[in-house]
Amino acid sequence: MQIYQMRQTSVLAVDGSGEALRKLRQILSSRVTFTGLSAGRELLTYLRWNAVDLVLLSTALPDSDGFELLRCIHEDEKLRSIPVIMMTTDQSQKAEAAITMAGAFDIIRKPFVPIIVVKKVEQVLELEYLHRHLRSEVRRQTKLAEERLESSRRLFGQMVMALSETIDAKDAYTRGHSRRVARYARMISARIGWQNEEKVKIYQMGLLHDIGKIGVPEAIINKPDRLTEEEYAKIREHTVIGSKILGQVEEFPELAIGARSHHERFDGRGYPDGMAGEAIPVYARIIAVADSYDAMTSRRSYRDILPQHVAREELLRGAGSQFDPRFVKVMVQIIDEDVDYLLHEHDQEEDQIRTAIQAGQPG
Repeated sequence: MQIYQMRQTSVLAVDGSGEALRKLRQILSSRVTFTGLSAGRELLTYLRWNAVDLVLLSTALPDSDGFELLRCIHEDEKLRSIPVIMMTTDQSQKAEAAITMAGAFDIIRKPFVPIIVVKKVEQVLELEYLHRHLRSEVRRQTKLAEERLESSRRLFGQMVMALSETIDAKDAYTRGHSRRVARYARMISARIGWQNEEKVKIYQMGLLHDIGKIGVPEAIINKPDRLTEEEYAKIREHTVIGSKILGQVEEFPELAIGARSHHERFDGRGYPDGMAGEAIPVYARIIAVADSYDAMTSRRSYRDILPQHVAREELLRGAGSQFDPRFVKVMVQIIDEDVDYLLHEHDQEEDQIRTAIQAGQPG
């Protein structure tokens, strides 16, 4: 009894016999807080206004049917978790079967045998206490797990943002390139109906698509003149380097895709794997369009910003050869709506996206 004595356990007995209630009080009042009701019609009202841990309910009451009251308890969302032991004078196995099928926890037969009453009440109360304790512990552990997951997501988002800034800092001419590619890729994914989770994925992949440039000398990245074949080979290595770096992130295996495959071509003449068409991961096909658009509309060491209409025509020219035509079509729609040439500018929506991802939220 130690488990539930500490909880000020409350037992409610409902029986039309005053003698039966007196007997139950005599047996149980030293162990629990005992309340007796002689009318079934009072039961449901009492349960809604008072905390009760166990109900002892007679099958036959002067004003109501015990089985009907049990059904009412089970149908009430606020009451259905209260355990009920049915009390009966019927000694048959048929009565026991009927009570079990009605959903009662147990049966106590009259006349009462004190040791049996105490034992059955103890068993039900201890079981109910353990169930409640388990539910409470599950809720506590679930909350802790959710807090840890939120913290991990927040840390991951912050690390992605920090890495993207580190990458762009190597190139004096394309500051903000990764951020813009991520934004354009997300815009394309939104236009084709992707849900928030996938839009966040491609945004993060866009932020880190050039992470492999960490392994490329700055002198090559910022060289104002035409690259030699050897230098261009070094630049091409950034896809494999980035893939190896991001491949270490086991919880986000797709992250490496953008880094490795954003220079694959739809016609199969890209690098590093020479994939073609639908074999190229869809994330990479979207990022390839976003990356090329930003490359054309950003100042480079070897040229100035290209006009919007030139970038548009270059994308259309590359549809089906360099790019997936479907995503070129979407990007061109975005460009055509950008009548004031503001795509390149930092905007409020992006602030909200970055804040959400840094906070570990869907975005």
